[in-house]
Amino acid sequence: MYNKVVLVGNLTRDVELRYSQGGLAIAKVGIATNRKYRSQQGEQKEEVCFIDLSMFGRTAEIANQYLRRGSKVLVEGRLVFEQWIDQNGQKRSKHSVSVENLQMLDSKGEGMGNQAGYSNQSQQNSSYDNYNNSTLQQMQYSKPHESIPEIDIDNEEIPF
Repeated sequence: MYNKVVLVGNLTRDVELRYSQGGLAIAKVGIATNRKYRSQQGEQKEEVCFIDLSMFGRTAEIANQYLRRGSKVLVEGRLVFEQWIDQNGQKRSKHSVSVENLQMLDSKGEGMGNQAGYSNQSQQNSSYDNYNNSTLQQMQYSKPHESIPEIDIDNEEIPF
């Protein structure tokens, strides 16, 4: 089966970095993407979508070091279905994206320093929870995509 997601957007919050018991860096962050279109009545409309992202290994550490709320990024990864039981005993679930490639798109003047791209290259275990030291991803420089669409989102549009 094929499971590939590509998103361009702005981070909705600062990166939350933690480490597993095995020493693997795990970062959680959200991204907002938008789409402008015309309704059947001819009105200009905009649709915003908020997606949670998970990053692992060196990608997580680099994201934590260089990215902040509002940073523009391109991420490639796979869709993951997460399930858990909340504090009230209720079953909860959500879809998120497990990031495999990350490209920082902000210009030098906006705090990024360059448009570097990073990619996880090591094999990952098939189970989302079975990460350990042997699955630390190594980073590799890659060129940014040439035809990346511009995402126009203001900080006021982000609900948190």
